[in-house]
Amino acid sequence: MTDGELKEFGQAIKTALPGAVLEASVAYGELTLTVEPSRIIETVRHLRDDPACLFICFTDLTAVDYPTRAPRFDVVTHILSPKHNRRIRIKAAIDEDQPIESLTSLYPAADWYERETYDLFGIIFSDHPDLRRILTDYGFSGHPLRKDFPMTGYVEVRYNDEEKRVVYEPVHLNQAYRSFDFLSPWEGPVDYVLPGDEKASHDEDKP
Repeated sequence: MTDGELKEFGQAIKTALPGAVLEASVAYGELTLTVEPSRIIETVRHLRDDPACLFICFTDLTAVDYPTRAPRFDVVTHILSPKHNRRIRIKAAIDEDQPIESLTSLYPAADWYERETYDLFGIIFSDHPDLRRILTDYGFSGHPLRKDFPMTGYVEVRYNDEEKRVVYEPVHLNQAYRSFDFLSPWEGPVDYVLPGDEKASHDEDKP
């Protein structure tokens, strides 16, 4: 579909769901719907069941963290219509402690994606059948993909073969911090020669 056709399609969805779809925009050849969080189920059900939409295939779900913005998070869902060969992005903005309804009743495949988003961002999905952490360790504190999550100060777990049990240890960053001078390789520094520059100087001396 062209951008113009996507805009018309988005406007038709917005008209069919007054108050539920706050904005329909097109960028990079894809349609994005900004949805009222409390009406996410109604909107997604329409997109799945309406003959003009038929977005029956759940693709993925994640979140985006904007620490200085209120509301702080965007919950972003992508779904696909094989019948019409269309993709659509759905965004819902929520506050840090604001739950959003789970999509598992419409798409069972959303189960693990919502658990991952809860684990890494702390988003609460109400009516989820099994909202537990899925990637972090037992007893992990915090949500690692939040932009205010500290790099140090937490603990990690591993199985100790010698002690034959799970042990807790401070988080250790295996790669040390490196210092960069941010000099352009094309300009080069004044006090030393960059690798390869000596060849250029020898070539200039040739007749």
